[in-house]
Amino acid sequence: MPPPPADRYNAARDQYAALGINTDQAIQRLNETAISLHCWQGDDVGGFEASDASLTGSGLAATGNYPGKARSLAELRQDLEQAYRLIPGKHRLNLHACYADLGGRKVERSHYTVAQFQSWIDWARTQGLGLDFNPTNFAHPKAADGFTLAHRDASIRQYWIEHGIACRRIAAEMGRQLGSTTVTNFWIPDGYKDITADRKAPRERLATSLDAIFAEKLDPRLTLDSVESKLFGIGSESYVVGSHEFYLGYAVKNQKLICLDAGHFHPTEGLADKISSVLQFTPELLLHVSRGVRWDSDHVVLLDDPLRAIAEELVRGDFLGRTHIGLDYFDASINRVAAWAIGTRNTLKALLIALLEPTDILRDAEAAGDHTTRLAMMEDIKSLPWAPVWAEHCRRQNTPLDGEWLREVKAYETNVLSRRA
Repeated sequence: MPPPPADRYNAARDQYAALGINTDQAIQRLNETAISLHCWQGDDVGGFEASDASLTGSGLAATGNYPGKARSLAELRQDLEQAYRLIPGKHRLNLHACYADLGGRKVERSHYTVAQFQSWIDWARTQGLGLDFNPTNFAHPKAADGFTLAHRDASIRQYWIEHGIACRRIAAEMGRQLGSTTVTNFWIPDGYKDITADRKAPRERLATSLDAIFAEKLDPRLTLDSVESKLFGIGSESYVVGSHEFYLGYAVKNQKLICLDAGHFHPTEGLADKISSVLQFTPELLLHVSRGVRWDSDHVVLLDDPLRAIAEELVRGDFLGRTHIGLDYFDASINRVAAWAIGTRNTLKALLIALLEPTDILRDAEAAGDHTTRLAMMEDIKSLPWAPVWAEHCRRQNTPLDGEWLREVKAYETNVLSRRA
């Protein structure tokens, strides 16, 4: 018979202790790290504005028709509560503006106030969650041609400027009421499907629009601004106005957060390598954990080498305190609650593995020019027994272990999701 869980953890603890690693401290640090779950996984980026606009042409697409999609705010919150029960630790919710609680009324996005999100704030308080926020510059008639803040039409630009201003104010009120800083992230779909004759003018318009949105000074204890780039999207395959270079320059100049999305770069680029570079010049970082597959950017996160490299960089550089971590993917081909659980648990596992690394030994070998020891140890530590430490973390948080949580998802699917039309 296999040894009891406590014995497995004690054996792992002793093995790590021989390398100078305190597993209890690693578990505690992991428990202090919040992941912001993305609301849009629960309903395939639909939102509940009852708009006749679709995602077509917005640079986004959710594929699949797995049964049980949330059809209302109540169902979405129910699904989220189930997901949080499967994830060890206390986390956050990343909310898009198109998930406003309109109560059946028509309210323009440019006129949103905290009233349309008060029910989310109240719900988050009962769940002990912090909130993060995103303006929704897509799935709207005024984004039908794929341009918003960089649009040629000044009236359309103004509409989206007003939406951005409104969202920052809402985010600040979220932060005030919940006592937890809200990160407000700006991503727009603006770009061209084919070769453009003028790359300069749209970027000039975007910079001016952003300046107008950020003109109002808000308390950074309540909300922080972030800007997010993308390599390309549906309808912007040849030219994206908000490129990485554009937003990095804007963030450095204006001391905003830069959002690095793991699926928004060329497949051969390593996001981990960017972290220590951008944090030389920006105050903090927003990290969107995702997984790019060829030309799609939003697959459920795996515990793979790119994710582990990101986690290692955050820990080795002591960047966790300056990094806000959120998920960003939408897979409609599998159980949506399971998608949340898989991605978040994998992100936490990667962070734990990094927290259990004997980084000081690796650094000392590198500083001494002993690259043989550095490489040998980097390979050997891959087989260290991190799994019993993860299991101990789950037990301490009264969360299902690996091999257990999926049974709860299947039961929830049978009792709840399968009854949705």
